Amino acid sequence: MRSSGRNSNRNHRGAGNSRDDRQKRAGRPRPEERRYDAGSGGRPDKPGRPGGPGKSAKPGGAKGQDRRQGQEGRQGQGPGGASRGGPKAGAGTGGPKGPRVGSRQGPKAGPRQGGKSGARGRSIPARPREYEAQIEERNRERHAKPALKLPKTFGEAEGERLQKVLARAGMGSRRACEELIDQRRVEVNGETVVEQGLRVDPEKDEIKVDGLTIATQSHLFFALNKPAGVVSSMEDPEGRQCLGDYVTNRETRLFHVGRLDTETEGLILLTNHGELAHRLTHPRYGVAKTYLAAIQGPIPRDLGKRLKEGVKLEDGYARADHFKVVENTGKNYLVEVTLHEGRKHIVRRMLAEVGFPVDKLVRTRFGPIALGDQKSGWLRRLTNTEVGMLMREVDL
Repeated sequence: MRSSGRNSNRNHRGAGNSRDDRQKRAGRPRPEERRYDAGSGGRPDKPGRPGGPGKSAKPGGAKGQDRRQGQEGRQGQGPGGASRGGPKAGAGTGGPKGPRVGSRQGPKAGPRQGGKSGARGRSIPARPREYEAQIEERNRERHAKPALKLPKTFGEAEGERLQKVLARAGMGSRRACEELIDQRRVEVNGETVVEQGLRVDPEKDEIKVDGLTIATQSHLFFALNKPAGVVSSMEDPEGRQCLGDYVTNRETRLFHVGRLDTETEGLILLTNHGELAHRLTHPRYGVAKTYLAAIQGPIPRDLGKRLKEGVKLEDGYARADHFKVVENTGKNYLVEVTLHEGRKHIVRRMLAEVGFPVDKLVRTRFGPIALGDQKSGWLRRLTNTEVGMLMREVDL
């Protein structure tokens, strides 16, 4: 009996301290007595917590219908299961939150879908072009910024940097041209340049390097070895070959300096520098021209003296500046004649007057420019040094 009493007392103490007794005192059902709503997806004692079976259940299937029926039968039993389960399952009735959930889904979804379908159904009329142009013009005026009025110190300086002009004229790179300025070898309008950064106007200012005037980009100078049979004109109305056939596709118009008769070969200059061309051909400046003439001998020793003293022609006396025999092969003589006059056929007429008609005539030099080994019919551009020598020859 005592042993059974102890056992019963021990069991009573153990039951009082067990988990079930604590749950009873707390007013909560035991785990095996708890009921879960299969349709609501939550637990009745903790509303709002998602349950395992409730997640996968859809209100549109057979299970959803059974859940809705069970929820309708259990309305009023508890505030958690029926009121929250119904609206979430799509019932739309019962519970204080039913109208709010319904208002979210129904009133908002309907007009929005209807608005989209209506916008797709009707076409938006296009705006007139005049109206579009007015809108674009207003936008441009709105974003247009007034031009900044900078002080004169920030404005673009007039002219061009001297070293840039020198480099373009063929004097070397800009660095090399700066060295020329540092060495005080450059003159502008007669004054030696002693510092960098000077701006000049190539069209107006006179620029010299080592005393020679440079050729700017706007002026072109060419030397042509004219073949025999070419007319000394830029165009020929009779369709014969002329000087213009050798200078086609030029951006600027060129003209010849002086003339050579059709049968005479040799050096002739082409340029677009009008003042230089005028001075090179004017008798006042006396630019010398040198010719090689092939004649038949024998020739007397005083032939050169007679030519230098002057030969009377139809249009006056003509005098040679220099005469010499270059080559002699039997009766064939090659003589050199230099004179500063530029009258028509002047060399041919002078030699014919003294009794030695010319078989072939070639001009080998015009002032400081020599023909050299330039082939017949070839056109070359004069170097900057050659142009400077030409300009110095006529005081330009």
